[in-house]
Amino acid sequence: MTAAACVLCDTPGGRLVFEALDYRVIHADEAGFPAFYRVVWRAHAREFTDLSAAERMRCMDAVAVVEQCLRAHLSPDKINLAALGNAVPHLHWHVIARFASDSHFPGSVWAGAVRERVAAQELAIAGKLPAIEHDIVQQLLALRSH
Repeated sequence: MTAAACVLCDTPGGRLVFEALDYRVIHADEAGFPAFYRVVWRAHAREFTDLSAAERMRCMDAVAVVEQCLRAHLSPDKINLAALGNAVPHLHWHVIARFASDSHFPGSVWAGAVRERVAAQELAIAGKLPAIEHDIVQQLLALRSH
């Protein structure tokens, strides 16, 4: 089921990295946060508990894969996971690699900046995204084969 005027039903919501039957992984274009991904549930569900137990497991397996790949390739200071849905009430998980030097750390990416952005660091991270995304795809494909 889709909801009227839902950006995550009507658009990919970002650059598509991987698509499964139940969900997709997208890279979000969020200025200052080059390693910002979302796992978007395909069906229009508002809350995590709207999913069956098996669906919740598949969703969190995908979130875990994205987190593990970001950690393995970037060694961030922290991974932020969030499923707010206040602005877009369609179930999606934010998976964001965070660094102590990023403009908003230790606050959330939605808080105010506390320092200037470091363009060189953002470019270095962005340069690693193809390898990260290749790893994400390979691991998610392996999950499907089990």
